[in-house]
Amino acid sequence: MRRPTFPSISVTGRPIRWIVTDLDGTLVDGRLEMVPRSVRALQEFRAAGGEVFLATGRNEASAGRYHATLGLDTPAILYNGARVVDLNSRTVLYANEIGARFDRLKAGVLDRLPPGVGAVAFAGDDAVVVHDAPVLAEYARRDNLCLCRDPGALEGRSVIKVLLVNDEPELESLRVAIDATSPELVTVSSEPTYLEVLAPNVSKGTALRWLAESRGVELGEIAAIGDNHNDTAMMLAAGLGVAPASASPSVRRQADLVVGSCSDGAVADLVEYVAARNRLVQMHFQHRPEDGAPTEYARPSPNVAGG
Repeated sequence: MRRPTFPSISVTGRPIRWIVTDLDGTLVDGRLEMVPRSVRALQEFRAAGGEVFLATGRNEASAGRYHATLGLDTPAILYNGARVVDLNSRTVLYANEIGARFDRLKAGVLDRLPPGVGAVAFAGDDAVVVHDAPVLAEYARRDNLCLCRDPGALEGRSVIKVLLVNDEPELESLRVAIDATSPELVTVSSEPTYLEVLAPNVSKGTALRWLAESRGVELGEIAAIGDNHNDTAMMLAAGLGVAPASASPSVRRQADLVVGSCSDGAVADLVEYVAARNRLVQMHFQHRPEDGAPTEYARPSPNVAGG
């Protein structure tokens, strides 16, 4: 298991109070299990007074099992930022949904999809198939979802988001078709074969800003970690944006810090970095240099790499 080197820390901000983590490819590995080392680290971070939040493209049912296993009492950013939900009470705290824009999207794009592309619309607790394809069987297994194939299930309901699943990693033609029909909608890739369609201004970053403001937490007190393109807005919004080494190169380039791979415990690496940084921030404010310049400290741990 590779142990990346740990950069020197320039201490200029507040301690990190929140860690916001993506699930798939970040905290959850290819077997759909949370990496044990990362789970233990998050428990230690919470025991020390920090708060942990999940931010995912999954819905309430799919994300809820991880939230429950971690024993979290914090809201979760779901549907790639279209909702913030208290998963313990199932209360929707924030929502920005496709809603009435769905009809034009369906007529202009979803009803004309090629055979290899499946489309699922999310409304309430239901994941409703609006264009079936064999690839949806694996998607449902992976996300532990029961797909509804009754088209009437969407009548009179607000669509939260739409997910297109291709049987090959080619999404650009789908993005172009959506932009031509519904240019106000947001499209973002959450996996090489997944294209998410969201309401205007929806992102994990927008949801994180709302959540931080609602709880009186500065963005500079937040570390956010994710591995895919749908995570970059959240990483850029947070005071510390982090990517696993297993993330795509374009995502890694936008991170402040690159840690180990998901399966090696990327989130645990982040927790160790944050713990070291928080200690040094305390030292900085106890022994502030007279000229007010940032203070750099040599690495205290071998577990994290600079991005």
